[in-house]
Amino acid sequence: MFTSDKDIKTIEQLFVEVKEYIKLQKDYIKLELAEKLTTLLSTFILLFIALSLGIVTLFYLSIALAYILSPIVGGLTISFIIIAFVQIILITLVIIFRRKIIINPIAKFIATLFFK
Repeated sequence: MFTSDKDIKTIEQLFVEVKEYIKLQKDYIKLELAEKLTTLLSTFILLFIALSLGIVTLFYLSIALAYILSPIVGGLTISFIIIAFVQIILITLVIIFRRKIIINPIAKFIATLFFK
């Protein structure tokens, strides 16, 4: 089938090169995956920290606004009720529009990150 030893050596060399190429591709995929997962994890950690600080800030701003509103509405209790009502409305709006403001941006970010 083969005419000489030269052809056999060439085919053996080709198999060695293909095996080396597959190994390098496997290593490249591992590095690429590690890079993408690192970016994803660091983004989620940054988002968690920003959200935590934002929630604490909104809590203190809500209390401050309640104290500012108390002379206007006639009492501290009524101002806290107004602030709570506004926050319930905001939470309801976030739940209603969660696909548009939360799910779609996260899905787009992950798709861009992994399929770029």
